[in-house]
Order: sequence, then structure tokens, then C-alpha cells
Amino acid sequence: MSDTTASPAAAGAPPAPPVASDHIAPMRLLAFLIMVFGMFMAILDIQIVSASLSDIQAGLSASSSEISWVQTAYLIAEVIAIPLSGFLSRALGTRYLFAISAAGFTGASLMCGFTSSIEQMILWRAIQGFVGAGMIPTVFASAYTVFPRSKFHIVGPIIGLVATLAPTVGPTIGGYITDLMSWHWLFFINVVPGIGITIGVLLLVDFDEPHFALLDHFDWWGLAFMGGFLGSLEYVLEEGPRNDWFHDDSIATFAVICVLSAVAFFWRVLTAHEPIVDIKTFTNRNFGLGCMFAFVVGIGLYGLTYIYPRYLAEVRGYSALMIGETMFISGVAMFVSAPIVGRLMQKVDMRLMIAVGMLLFAFGTWQMTWMTRDYDFNELLWPQIFRGVGMMLAMVPVNTVALGTLAPARLKNASGLFNLMRNLGGAVGLAALNTALDDRTDFHISRLHDKVTWGNAQAVDLLHSFTQRFQGLGDASMMAMKQLNQIVHRQAVVMSFADAFLLMTVLYVGLSTLVVLLAKPGNPMDTPDAH
Repeated sequence: MSDTTASPAAAGAPPAPPVASDHIAPMRLLAFLIMVFGMFMAILDIQIVSASLSDIQAGLSASSSEISWVQTAYLIAEVIAIPLSGFLSRALGTRYLFAISAAGFTGASLMCGFTSSIEQMILWRAIQGFVGAGMIPTVFASAYTVFPRSKFHIVGPIIGLVATLAPTVGPTIGGYITDLMSWHWLFFINVVPGIGITIGVLLLVDFDEPHFALLDHFDWWGLAFMGGFLGSLEYVLEEGPRNDWFHDDSIATFAVICVLSAVAFFWRVLTAHEPIVDIKTFTNRNFGLGCMFAFVVGIGLYGLTYIYPRYLAEVRGYSALMIGETMFISGVAMFVSAPIVGRLMQKVDMRLMIAVGMLLFAFGTWQMTWMTRDYDFNELLWPQIFRGVGMMLAMVPVNTVALGTLAPARLKNASGLFNLMRNLGGAVGLAALNTALDDRTDFHISRLHDKVTWGNAQAVDLLHSFTQRFQGLGDASMMAMKQLNQIVHRQAVVMSFADAFLLMTVLYVGLSTLVVLLAKPGNPMDTPDAH
């Protein structure tokens, strides 16, 4: 009789499962942290070369148009691979997909460091981006399937911090590495950690089992259409601002390919027996809205990582190292605020956190709308702090709202789509900001030229002052006119930067109001379908 009464408890009475589910095995946590570091490397490599492109250009004897493809090739390949990772993760399992991605990324990094021509660099950067992209959504999916919902306030800030911190500190780390060693070490530095990550994942990760039979139904047509759609879209967004958009034949051609491929892709994923990407996940309201928030977060994340260094280089004349040191403030703010955000997620409605995060970000960009050419480290301090805190306060709850309430079977596919939306947001944001900066610079130059005339006493006095200063150095009048023209152009550039910050302020204030459309996320302890 004692055996029969004891057996239910041994089999697992009602109190037992919560205790087991709330416990995180140390080895499983270690395996997850190894994967997170791999994701950090993959995201970091998007921006780590941005501060050192001129050094790479000189080392490979590349033209200014060719060197931009060091980043573009990586981004196009990554955008295609990210949504593909959902299918591959189900077919190969988390362990094999992540190990293959880490090993391939490491090998491609090594080859990037050894390249001697721009053509080789572009090829290996594309391979690096394609194989490394699988690490990013795999970590997001694992975070919300491996761990119980009661621990989301711990794992959520970890992946949110990595996803936002890596591109922010990329220029800083890249500047230091290039300054201390050479641009080759931007890639060599990945080799030892990459080998360690590959071995660690093979030994420790046991989150799921592969289903190799799925590979028999791999949709090659779907992959081709998706590659044409996303690859062409990324190309148009990257090259459009530089080459006058559709006035350029190649951009117009790829735009047509993008539209035709998009139609074929959506037809294919809606009719195929085993679609390469399941877009029906967007019917989940929180996931669909979460992807929209991720898209706009991507605009701010990658947009400001681009616009701040450009201002510091063009207007302030900062070196790559000085830009990195200035930009580091945002990274510090993110790092410090991450654990605080985790604690708040347990006590505060996540919709409110997202709204406050968006408004803090908007307040930081609004402070920059009053900028002058004298804005330096001190003037950029608080806007960057607001940017970092606001980004973390919005990004982490958005991850949980979008992915944390989906059934485990849908998470791998959904994670790929979610990360794709953030990257596409960054691409669209960069294209829009570049176009806005160019157009508004032309507009302000025209306006300033109308003001700086011979009828403007202040302008005439300044011109006379320059002429006297250049006496005896050549054609003083011409040199003075050139100096005045440079001042007008610099002022127009500063005003265009202020306009771009105003544009982002309006975008984020408007977005903060849309959190009311989100369904209220349940208490982490109350939703059972996440594990």
C-alpha cells in the first residue's frame, strides 16, 4: 500500500513540475551563453568594418564604389539566410545548424583576413554573412523554447542587449583593432572564439532533435524566389541613395526583379506543401505588431549607428578611433540598463515599457534637432544615453511580446521572420536617412545661397575678413570666396542632420501610440504554451 501511495509523488505530483520547470540547468545555461556569444560575433561583423573601410580600401587597392560592397555583400547574404534558418533549424536541429553556421563563419572570417583583392573579399564576406546568419534567429528561438516563461526576464535582456549592443559598439571595436594592429585582424579575431563556439555547441547543445526527412521536401524554387526578392530589395536600398535611385539602370533592373520575385515568393509560400518560410505566423496579432516594432527599432538601431559617425567625421573631423570612443556611450547605457529592464518586465506592463522606450529614444533624437557644428562629446552625451536606455526599454519587451507567447512549434520560423524585419528596418532606415540628408542638404544650400548675397552686410564683412587673412598667399579674393562657400556648405550639412533627427523623432513619437493595439501579454507564470 505504501508503494501505491508513494508512486504518484514519484511520478510527479502537481507541485513537482513548477519546481523542475523553473530550474535552469547550469550546463544548459552555459550552452545558451556560448550560442549568444556566437550571435554577438555575427551581428558585430555587420558594423565592425564600417570605421575601417578606408584602410581596407587602401590595402586592397579598391575604388570607392567597390569598397562599399564589403558591407553590402554581407548584408544581402545575411538577409536571405535569416528567414531560411527556421526551416534548417527544424531539419538539422539547433546543435548541427549552429555548429555549421559557427564553423562556416569562422572559416570565411579567416579567408577574409587573407584576401588580396576586392573580388575575393566580396565573395568571402557574402559567404560569411550567409553562413553566419543562422546563428542569430536560432538564439532567439532557443531563448523562448529552452527556458521557462518565468525566466524570460533573464534571457530576454541577454539577447536584447546583444542584438542592440553589437552593432552599436561595432565601429568602436573596429576602430581600436585597426588602430592597434591592422584591418586584417577585424577578421582574424573571430577565428579562435569561432572554433571554441563550434566545439562548445557540438558538446553541450541538446535542445531538440533533427528531422532530416524535411530536407527531402526542401523548396528550391522558394529559395530562389526569396533570394531574388530579398537580395534585390537589399541591393536597391543600399545602392539607391548613392546612385540617384531609379535613374540608374542597374537599380531599376533590380527593382523589377524584386517585384517579380516577391510576387512569385508569396505565391510559393502560400501554396507549397512545405514552404521555406511560413508567413501565416503574421496572423498572430502580437507577432505581427511586434515585427512592425522590430522594423522601426531597426531603423533607429542601424540609422543612428550610421548618422552619428557620419556627423562626427564630416562636420567635426573625427578619426575612426575618436568616433568609436564617442559612440561608446550608447553601449554603456544599454549595458547598464539591461538588468533594470529585466526586473521591470516582472512588474510593469510590457506595452507601457515599449511606449516609454520609444519616447525616450524620441527625446534623445529631439535634443539633436537643435544641433550646431559645435556639438561635441558633451552635447552628444545625453542624447546617446537616452538612445541607449530607450532602445533597451523597447527592444527587450518587443522580443518577448512577439515571440514569448507563440507555440514552440512556430518559434523557429517566427524567429527568422522577426530578425529579418529588424534587419530590413535597418536597410530601409539607412536608405531613407541617406536620401533625406542629400535632399535636405541641397535644399538648405539653396536657401543659404539666397541669403548670402552682396546685400547681406554680415556676409560681406566676413568675406572681407577672409580676404585680408589670405593676403599674400595667392588669389586672396578667390580663396576668401571658397572659404565662405565651405562654411555655407557645412552649415547646410548640419541643418540636414538636424532635419534627419527631427524625422526620427516624429516617427518614434507616432509609433509609441500604437502599443495600444497590442494584446496585453500574460504574466510569465500564467502562459503554458511557451514550454
